[in-house]
Amino acid sequence: MKYIAAYLLATVGGNTSPSAKDIKAILSSVGIEADSSRIENLLAEVDGKDINELIAEGSKKLASIPSGGGGASPAAAAGGAAPAAAKAEEKKEEKKEEKEESDDDMGFGLFD
Repeated sequence: MKYIAAYLLATVGGNTSPSAKDIKAILSSVGIEADSSRIENLLAEVDGKDINELIAEGSKKLASIPSGGGGASPAAAAGGAAPAAAKAEEKKEEKKEEKEESDDDMGFGLFD
């Protein structure tokens, strides 16, 4: 992905046909050591193709892939008649979650 991203950055910057040197320069600017064989493979795959057409084709393929969405809650699926006790429990859980997500422990690391 980093090679594709560098290629796309070069094209967004106005270079309609980035070379391996251009991609290596972009990657090295963020401290990534580039693999020449991967760059050559990428350039061989996109040679003579319009990047906008490739993006459009990829978007069509991605549109056909389910991407979650969750669906309806059990209460809505049952006709929307959730008991009051269940609603009260949800509110209590939300309050507990809010308390846990407070900024009180900002001095600790993410995985401590």
